[in-house]
Amino acid sequence: MERWATFDCYGTLIDWNGGIGRELERLFGVEQAPRLLHTYHELEPTVQREQPTRSYRDVLTVTLARLAPLPEQEHGALARSLPDWRPFPEVRASLEEVRARGWKLAILSNTDRDYIEASMARIDVPFEFAVVASEVGSYKPDHGHWRAFRERVTPDVHVHVGASLFHDVAPARELGLPTIWINRLGEDPEPRPDVELRSLDGLPDALDTLAG
Repeated sequence: MERWATFDCYGTLIDWNGGIGRELERLFGVEQAPRLLHTYHELEPTVQREQPTRSYRDVLTVTLARLAPLPEQEHGALARSLPDWRPFPEVRASLEEVRARGWKLAILSNTDRDYIEASMARIDVPFEFAVVASEVGSYKPDHGHWRAFRERVTPDVHVHVGASLFHDVAPARELGLPTIWINRLGEDPEPRPDVELRSLDGLPDALDTLAG
């Protein structure tokens, strides 16, 4: 039996808020960064919807330029910093245990190939493959990533894991997939996932339970 777990990357495995937040602190100061990070969360999906074929490098650049006035040479600050964004501390051990239990791993990410390769190297756990937005021509919550995954794999069991209700849990549920929500920010679940965790601690048992 082939059991597959697909993952969002940024916010789930890699500390997306931390990576962006550090750059916003550098650019705008510690006091302004939390407010601007909240606004960034609202702006980025709009930029993605405007032009779904836009690379994530360009999404980062356009969104930062709209966020607040900056010198033009700093518009690419987030795009330059992304390869250095760090995994959450429990990620490697949790994923290693998931693999040890026989699960195959793939990433479905709203990013570009060079970025995901750099991030997977930082995670340092093997993935079978990754599907990225710049190659499917759409951004989650559109179903393009899941369609591309199913073109390559016909799993006996498929569970999707993500930290975003909007980008990951909602579309996965629309497709009838079991979902594990990594609720790192202490949010209220809507829609409700099958399993809610606060980190990847407990992920191996949660996956095995959903697989029956």
